[in-house]
Amino acid sequence: MSEKKFGKVVDMDKTLEPYKSMNPVLPKLTTARYIARLPWLVIIGVIFAVLGFMFSTWWYIGTGIAVALLIWQVWLIPQQVKRLGWLETPDELLITKGKLWHIFTVVPYGRIQFVDVTAGPIERALGMKTLKLNTASATSDSTIQGLPAEVADQLRERLATQARERMSGL
Repeated sequence: MSEKKFGKVVDMDKTLEPYKSMNPVLPKLTTARYIARLPWLVIIGVIFAVLGFMFSTWWYIGTGIAVALLIWQVWLIPQQVKRLGWLETPDELLITKGKLWHIFTVVPYGRIQFVDVTAGPIERALGMKTLKLNTASATSDSTIQGLPAEVADQLRERLATQARERMSGL
């Protein structure tokens, strides 16, 4: 299967890793995830360190675990963001994500019921939005985080149009 991407044809069958041929999300998503996740690990580490200093050295085990999780997240978040991607094809939307557990989602346009675009305070400050596809399947994780705001709005319109066209034929 070949797809046209930015004026060139991409052979999806020969691509070893699907995320390399897809539209990437904004690298600012790394910053947004750092802001949302890392402060909690720092706070937990500081609390355990204070408890270890005041009461017992056993509390330092919690500090060590919090620091290990902090280092793990500092490495993992950019790897995950690098592997987030999406691609519109004539019949479906392809979404890929994940570093450790790779998820490749194919959403046929005819299965889309409605499309949500959201932006929390951190995303708004960084000029990003999240697009969520709602389908008939309750288990589908069809979200694309870290889209530029204008791209998310345009993609929502295109997907809604494609969904209406495909649903009217059913």
